[in-house]
Amino acid sequence: MTDSVTGAQSALPGGAAAGHWVLDPAKSGARFQHKTFWGLMTVRGHFAELSGAGDLGADGSVTGEIQISAASLDTKNARRDKHLRSADFFNADAHPSITFTAKSAALSPAGDLAVSGDLHVAGTSRPLSVTTKVGEAAADSATLEVSADIDRADFGMTWNQAGMLKGPAAISVTAHFVRLPA
Repeated sequence: MTDSVTGAQSALPGGAAAGHWVLDPAKSGARFQHKTFWGLMTVRGHFAELSGAGDLGADGSVTGEIQISAASLDTKNARRDKHLRSADFFNADAHPSITFTAKSAALSPAGDLAVSGDLHVAGTSRPLSVTTKVGEAAADSATLEVSADIDRADFGMTWNQAGMLKGPAAISVTAHFVRLPA
């Protein structure tokens, strides 16, 4: 992890990245899309409510969490949104948050972050490793972009009337963090 702090801190002006970072929900977002109608259509949507925070230690350790309100999903179709919030999918009443807990991160030579952690959806946790693009990096703010294909069946979301849903869901998150003063 020493390499990750050297790389991460050098990505920011002055190399002073260590500290507590908080997600700015106004500049962040989470989107999804999934093939339906036997792959002929794509349902797109977003989650309106996100929160999160992380810590970058001087020793290179990285921890953090992003929470997305499952009930805040919006596909511009109220009936579909109600079904997606139900126990057939996100079960938002029983499991109100979709959570990614970052356990480690390392900066690649290309400037991307390899982040490993756990994704918790609808009461089920699975390990997840993703490559995160660093969009904007300044002394006290950074924007991270991540995309991942998620198999909903891994999280117990097996409803699929007449085999209409095809393949994994594509998830993309823009996470803008600001560093709190020490």
